Amino acid sequence: MPNTVVGMAKDLSVKVTAKERKKESLGILAQAPCRADLAGSTMDLWPLYLFHPGAVTVNFAVSVLTTCRITPLPGKEIHLRSLDGRREERFADLEELCCAKKYRHPLAARLVSFFQPEQGLAIETNSESPAGAGIAGSSALMIATTAALARFTGRKLSREDMRVLAQNVEAQLINVPTGCQDYYPALYGGVNAIELEPDGVHRSPIPVPAEEIEARFVLAYTGAPRQSGINNWEVFKAHINGDRKVFRNFAQITEIACAMRAALERADWSEVGRLLAQEWKLRRTNAPGITTPLIEKLITAAMRNGGVAAKVCGAGGGGCVVFFVENGAKERVAQALRGSGGRVLPFRVARDGLTVSTFQAG
Repeated sequence: MPNTVVGMAKDLSVKVTAKERKKESLGILAQAPCRADLAGSTMDLWPLYLFHPGAVTVNFAVSVLTTCRITPLPGKEIHLRSLDGRREERFADLEELCCAKKYRHPLAARLVSFFQPEQGLAIETNSESPAGAGIAGSSALMIATTAALARFTGRKLSREDMRVLAQNVEAQLINVPTGCQDYYPALYGGVNAIELEPDGVHRSPIPVPAEEIEARFVLAYTGAPRQSGINNWEVFKAHINGDRKVFRNFAQITEIACAMRAALERADWSEVGRLLAQEWKLRRTNAPGITTPLIEKLITAAMRNGGVAAKVCGAGGGGCVVFFVENGAKERVAQALRGSGGRVLPFRVARDGLTVSTFQAG
């Protein structure tokens, strides 16, 4: 009998080891979508929204995806690779990564440093968003990479935990304050109202059919990366320094964003177009450089072919422009934009936000 018990224990030990080995060979795949913002952006910079009660931002997730793929490696080596950025680097172990002064893939390196994985790994990231497009590609990739590393290291983080961590690390990367709105479409997908309140930030879905958004909006890239850190920071400083004109503009932007949310909720499309145009007009007075000759050329071309209103995505100065068009005019506007030097980005509303799955790594 003793020999039997010992034998059973030995067999159990073998089975557990095999299970652990299988778990250690699992890779992680995380994806998160980008977004187009319609109203209220820049208000999501703390503490600007505290000076404008009822502040809200309105956006929708687009099927322009960011991806983080983690594959376990034997030993302690860490391999970081950005497919879209065409950059990669290797570290012998976590200590070498943490001691490095510069990184070729700082987004991944900073997050690896935070999560402190105990085993070797390869991180491969990719973004379908053009560089500097202003559709929150970096923020979405922060969410995907945060989620992948949390799963890989066994850290249990809520979506709000992920948002806070991703936002704070991104601020470290760009050295200026970061807004919070970009992370919610990445986490949840859909059409969103991001409510900016003294007790915190809250996301509420806006019950508008995704098909309506897809039929009435066109997204085009200007080919020139925007400079969100510069534009947002200049506006931020002007507001904090008491610039009355900027303060009044943001009070109006708050009103427009609240009205935009209400117009979407009741599917009042003529009002959506009017508010989008009004928001853009105000933004152009906030900071020089928010528009460019090409942006103005694209807007003019769109308006001549069924466009109703347009605004830059994010802080402007380049990047993407979102166009609201007459019902049935989407393709006509898209062709006009292509003919004027814009790159139209086909999209659907991303119904789902962040997804995380595992795969057998070999």
